[in-house]
Amino acid sequence: MSKFLVFIEQRDGVVKSSSLEAISTARKIADISAGSVSTIIITNNPENIAETAGNFGADEVLVVKSTNEYSPSVFAQTISNVIGKINANVVLFSATSMGKELAAILAAKLKSSLISDIISMDWNNRIEVVRPVYAGKAMLKLASKGEKVVITLRPNVFPVIENKKSCTSIDFEVATLSDTKYSIVTHTELKSSGRPELTEASIIVSGGRGMGGPERYPVIESLADSLGAAVGASRAAVDAGWRPHSDQVGQTGKTVSPNLYVACGISGAIQHLAGMSSSKYIVAINTDADAPIFKVADYGIVADLFEVVPAMEKAVKAL
Repeated sequence: MSKFLVFIEQRDGVVKSSSLEAISTARKIADISAGSVSTIIITNNPENIAETAGNFGADEVLVVKSTNEYSPSVFAQTISNVIGKINANVVLFSATSMGKELAAILAAKLKSSLISDIISMDWNNRIEVVRPVYAGKAMLKLASKGEKVVITLRPNVFPVIENKKSCTSIDFEVATLSDTKYSIVTHTELKSSGRPELTEASIIVSGGRGMGGPERYPVIESLADSLGAAVGASRAAVDAGWRPHSDQVGQTGKTVSPNLYVACGISGAIQHLAGMSSSKYIVAINTDADAPIFKVADYGIVADLFEVVPAMEKAVKAL
């Protein structure tokens, strides 16, 4: 029997889609294993959260009301205290920046296993998961030996499945620690481009060294806007100062799994492939027919991206 606790991420009262993926996945395994799905949210705005979580399979939402800014040490200790009270044995986070940070701290506090960035989960008298290794060149099947396990799920890999449950909202009072011993979060600042968040976008248009310079990125930004897509970049483009690190896709950047990934002027170094090779469809545009990116691409265009991308945008707008 599995007792799940899923951490819900939200922004301005809206639950992130990656958290809905985690709830849906927990529900699927809980139904197989005769288990249950609890969720936890730490927020000062819990309105409609129970209804949203219940629509995707949660049995209950544990609401820890807090007006504090996000602090990893405080949030992890709060979740740890909740686990101690409800005795959850499987804790799920989405592998977002926040989820990965909290999962690592929480696993250390619980002295439990941590299995990160998984792309599959199943039940065989215990939780079994699959995660990519060696920059996506191999898949590793794992199961935890311990009583508790903390798992992060790669965003955009698991389906969001409606499975309505009568979900109850419970105001949960737990002792929390002050974060002044470690750090003080004075404020958070969200820089928004008006485009989808990179790790949650269903379509991404990325540019690499072949873009030639930062002044030429409006070409792919315009295509991204016509597709409702996020804009990404290779490490070469970020190291050159053409794009901010927040746009970087790859082993030292963000791991993404969109439905469509359009790689413009990206050669396909193994570090970049590690961050985007799990995309459902990959379109590569490059003048070098021998570029490694074509080995993973579903569709390859050997041509000048500055001729192809405007033509693609024109076709998209026509559709």
